Amino acid sequence: MRGIITTCGAALLVLFLLCSSVEAQAQGESFYRGKTITIVVGYNPGDAHDLWARAYARHMGKYIAGNPNITVRNMPGAGTMIAANYVYGVAEPDGTTLGSIFPSLYFAQLMGRKEVKFDWAKFTWIGSPEHNGSVLYLRADSPYKTLEDIRKAGEAPKCSTTAVGTSSHYVPKLVEEALKVRFNLVTGYPGGAEQDLALERGEVQCRAVAIATFFGREPYFTWHKKGFVRLLLQTPRKRDAKLPDVPTIYELMEKEKTPAPARLLANVILGSGGFGAYPIVASPGIPAERVKILREAYSRTLRAPEFLEEAKKNRWELNPVAPEGLEALAREVTVQTSEVIERMKQLLEE
Repeated sequence: MRGIITTCGAALLVLFLLCSSVEAQAQGESFYRGKTITIVVGYNPGDAHDLWARAYARHMGKYIAGNPNITVRNMPGAGTMIAANYVYGVAEPDGTTLGSIFPSLYFAQLMGRKEVKFDWAKFTWIGSPEHNGSVLYLRADSPYKTLEDIRKAGEAPKCSTTAVGTSSHYVPKLVEEALKVRFNLVTGYPGGAEQDLALERGEVQCRAVAIATFFGREPYFTWHKKGFVRLLLQTPRKRDAKLPDVPTIYELMEKEKTPAPARLLANVILGSGGFGAYPIVASPGIPAERVKILREAYSRTLRAPEFLEEAKKNRWELNPVAPEGLEALAREVTVQTSEVIERMKQLLEE
């Protein structure tokens, strides 16, 4: 009799879970039918963030019950700070607004910057298409051929950047700290396209950019092929397979015998690579069943044959990061000692 009761209990549990799943799906379909999901992109049209978001918009809706329309809204400025603040605190927390923001924007939160209106760990994390790092490059016709040339130069090369928290800002600053190489940062560019033009015009000589971006769009395809730029270093712990001859900052710190405090700071700052170059977030407080729908739709999109074909044409490499991993990393990076935070402030606000 006890075995029969146990079997019946298990069957009822399975039936309950099945019914709950069907009910959640029905609720999702009822909610999203006739709706529009907006992906807010913190950069201008044509930037890599924008290209990825528009690819999602073409494919993701078919994997959401109710088949909602998906559009892209560009909201550039302050290194995606404007977009992040909008998604976090202005957009309705109903699952109809997603955000494509910069993965190291949490730096500004740790530093206590007044323009931050979000809590990094409380974003609803949807996913990221890949793990990533950055590469620091120079115009090949600049007088600087190596890091040692820059170290000895009377005038530091000009590097473009948008704002604090972007790789174009923190990578040169970290290289200055860890390797004692000076750069002259030119701030205020609204996005990647403007920085590309600045380099082509000779306004600046260098920039740091995500490896995924460098291998994911023009003008980098052409620049790399024609030798227009020279790659100085990359930030992952291990050399990217596409950059086998470019040293990592960790290798260079080992060679230069960088002191332990600077290495610790590098670990904290470069941990942003775990979010990938193009993480997708949503507002906090979205109903759990809609979060599940969005995450599953995003995951299915990255596996869909038609999306994979588009990614192949764009030379995008996919190595998806699960939302649970992003959540855990977001909690981890936002809890730092006062000593690390103070040194980060000194480094990034100099």
